[in-house]
Amino acid sequence: MNAQAAAEGVAVKDVTHYLRGGLLQLPALPPLSLYVHLPWCLKKCPYCDFNSHEIRSGEVPEQRYIDALVADLESSLPLIWGRPVHSIFIGGGTPSLFSPQAIDRLLGDIRARLRLEPDCEITLEANPGTFEKNRFKAFRAAGVTRLSVGVQSFNDDHLRALGRVHDRAQAIAALEEAAASFDTFNLDLMYALPGQSMEALDADLAQALALSPPHLSVYHLTIEPNTYFAKFPPRVPEDDVAYAMLDRITEATAGAGLERYEVSAYAKAGHRCWHNVNYWQFGDYLGIGAGAHGKLSFPHRVIRQVRFREPRLYMDNALAGKPIAQETEVPRAELPFEFMLNALRLKDGFALRDFSERTGLPLTTIEAQLVDAEKRGLIERDLARVRPTARGFDFLSDLQELFL
Repeated sequence: MNAQAAAEGVAVKDVTHYLRGGLLQLPALPPLSLYVHLPWCLKKCPYCDFNSHEIRSGEVPEQRYIDALVADLESSLPLIWGRPVHSIFIGGGTPSLFSPQAIDRLLGDIRARLRLEPDCEITLEANPGTFEKNRFKAFRAAGVTRLSVGVQSFNDDHLRALGRVHDRAQAIAALEEAAASFDTFNLDLMYALPGQSMEALDADLAQALALSPPHLSVYHLTIEPNTYFAKFPPRVPEDDVAYAMLDRITEATAGAGLERYEVSAYAKAGHRCWHNVNYWQFGDYLGIGAGAHGKLSFPHRVIRQVRFREPRLYMDNALAGKPIAQETEVPRAELPFEFMLNALRLKDGFALRDFSERTGLPLTTIEAQLVDAEKRGLIERDLARVRPTARGFDFLSDLQELFL
């Protein structure tokens, strides 16, 4: 893309451009979700590589940003016209920085333009550092059905090391309010933290499980490029200790009635995060907002879109009807790996018919790799499904790489 195009944005093409003939044959379109990115944070965490921006002066420009989101959505309507939306995920950044009134307006504008399923899951990410009494109730009244609370740890020393703006007491208060306001919510934890011992992990797990979360997501701290931690790496537990921590997490969650249904996700019956499951099943998602990514399928192609990252540039371009910074068609040769990268994260694996329906490719495309993975003890399969084994879950990267 040249400099002028990068500054001016890319307008959504006429829908006939996407419907022209091609090499793929998708017999049906997958379920559709909507991702909405709200990019501002109180403070950038040293491990975070997401598109988030500190509020340096003044307040979040709520109304102009929502105007931009609505314009972005409207420009994309021809690409998804008539398709029902099964879930909405409002992520960030810290979406709970936006007022309940702004979220109410946003969801009202979305409902006016999209056909939402009656049981559409609407998730909002929340930071305990932005928690105020009754704020979560107001988000619920605005139409949010599920809260995702980014706790990361209940240890004040570890929270400071992670650059979080909340403490243990705020985390507990926020989760108690979430439980009172929502039928289901997510609690996010991290492990293998700087200076974390097994005893400290046990204390985090005990506190988390004492709050009876319907869903728990537990992530290994990863040092990502272009972050503060990449420049100044903290001392974290050795790999063998981290593996032992994961074993402890899996054991403790099972004892609390939480089933591990994905590599990093544990849930009670009926409380899986449908939005994330749709990602892992290679479903479609329209991404709107600064830096948002999207994947959309058509009868003969799969495309990916990326919005402008910088919030001001995004707002200017979205309001001008050109929110897209980059759009690419996924090459046929890359579709098997893209599908497997997601589907093999699920404990139940994937239905063989879904591979053909969502990539438009025959099963023969991946047969040799499936045979290899089965010989290595990384998967098990029958005539209908492929599932990662316990060994496949433990060595997921090795399993996924077979499909590169």
